Amino acid sequence: QVQPVESGGGLVQIGGSLRLSCSLSGFTLDYYAIGWFRQVPGKEREGVSCISASKDNTYYADSVKGRFAISRDNVKRTVHLEMNNLKPEDTAVYYCAAKNDPFNSGKYYQRPEEYDFWGQGTQVTVSS
Repeated sequence: QVQPVESGGGLVQIGGSLRLSCSLSGFTLDYYAIGWFRQVPGKEREGVSCISASKDNTYYADSVKGRFAISRDNVKRTVHLEMNNLKPEDTAVYYCAAKNDPFNSGKYYQRPEEYDFWGQGTQVTVSS
């Protein structure tokens, strides 16, 4: 069973930065596309950023373009989400999700229902 594990959340002031990490222990990361999603109470889970299993093709939601950066380190089996210039509206629980892509299609996946495995989430709170 693939189990993504998120870390790096916390409390940060407006304009600050955080780096989230998603680790896939026990499995090679090479054949998994990874997505970061976030959710606030009462709202649907929102796609933030995702990266393909190969070719490092990436997607960013309009709300985070220019502020967030996703990257992967297959050796360390970790995907990072660098979040800069954080705003109060970035406050949410952030989830990492993994989708098996055994053919390394180079595709990224934007919809939550496309993912096979989910982490437990990490809270990000941006305050003044």
